[in-house]
Amino acid sequence: MAWKSLYWEDVQEGQELPTVTREITVTTVIAGAIASRDFTPVHHDREFARSVGLKDIFLNNATICGLVGKYLTDWTGPEGELKEISFRIMTPCFPGDTMTMTGKVVRKYTEGQQHLVDVEYEFAVPQGRNCSGRGTIALPTRL
Repeated sequence: MAWKSLYWEDVQEGQELPTVTREITVTTVIAGAIASRDFTPVHHDREFARSVGLKDIFLNNATICGLVGKYLTDWTGPEGELKEISFRIMTPCFPGDTMTMTGKVVRKYTEGQQHLVDVEYEFAVPQGRNCSGRGTIALPTRL
């Protein structure tokens, strides 16, 4: 698939990002934990997670942060440069959950030679809000 770049001139404050859904599987949870070298049992051992009162294993923070980066840069295309991400985790995301990702451009500006947009985003799961936060992205310009 060829990715198209999003240009700064084509973005407006208040613009909604596409809604994206992702099915979270056991493999998603465990692969994310392994990739980020997080060997905490609640991210890979179902019996342990249940023994401490949890419904199941759940996504770790590093995996969620990676999904945020992917959501934002999938929107911008290959030339978008993620400058900063902030996020707050609220509700766990378990295998079998459908994660719904939404976002909105809240600021468009230049800083030095960079053409930037600030995006607020939210990821929801059936139990409630999984995470929310803000990202700053540098976009290419046609100028």
